[in-house]
Amino acid sequence: MGNLDILNKHNFKFNKAYGQNFIFDTNLLRSIVDKVDVTGKTVLEIGPGAGTLTAIIAEKASRVVAYEIDRNLQPILEENLSRFNNVEVVFGDIMKFDMSDIEDKLGNDYIMVANLPYYITTPIIFKFLENATRLQSMSIMVQKEVADRLVAKPNTKDYGAITASIDYRANASIIKNVNRNMFTPAPNVDSAIVKIDFDTSKYDIINTKILDDTIKSVFAMRRKTIENNLKSSFKISSELVNQIVSEAGLRSGLRGETLSTQELVTLANTIARILIK
Repeated sequence: MGNLDILNKHNFKFNKAYGQNFIFDTNLLRSIVDKVDVTGKTVLEIGPGAGTLTAIIAEKASRVVAYEIDRNLQPILEENLSRFNNVEVVFGDIMKFDMSDIEDKLGNDYIMVANLPYYITTPIIFKFLENATRLQSMSIMVQKEVADRLVAKPNTKDYGAITASIDYRANASIIKNVNRNMFTPAPNVDSAIVKIDFDTSKYDIINTKILDDTIKSVFAMRRKTIENNLKSSFKISSELVNQIVSEAGLRSGLRGETLSTQELVTLANTIARILIK
């Protein structure tokens, strides 16, 4: 029985509110799993849908824990995954689970594989960037325009807070483009898979929280200078902001999108040294 037949058998209706677009092409899904390399690993999957990708991951991974928001998929997932004893499906909104509870369930170091709907992409990425402690990599299928933002370079229109927030922690690259016609139902845009490999040794960081706050600050109002953004975000005087920018080796009047990750780290380290006495 094909996947669409199983959906019809259980009278499943796609829910637009959840941004549901499934892929049933097993050749495409196998190529994705090969690129991600799940062999022998613990895998967190977000949004398993009908379980087609889940099954291919489960053939090679040691364990899969999948979080699915739509309970209407339960009988379909049970049918498609019945032959596996290394898969656990948790029904609920991943954003409402504490990271400690998620990681306790996973137990070991783990990787993430997810086909993320557009409306929840950025919140999920930031949730795991800022709170996960044992996540080794994220391989996420997102809209192509989002993928371009995740791997963008400074001084481009796609470069923003999420780009820098990823880059100081990890190495990100687009590993595959996916045409919209590969999805059921077909969305209005193409997608891409971004692989984010975490690397804690990339930069010398004094205070991660201050670095996150600095990145969000300098990109808060893109047309404003970093001085104006920092002054309003950190509630500090113009004199102190000017001192920070000068000591960070930056010229005045720059905008956030012009700063490299190293310059953002240096700026945040300067703020940490001056503000935390």
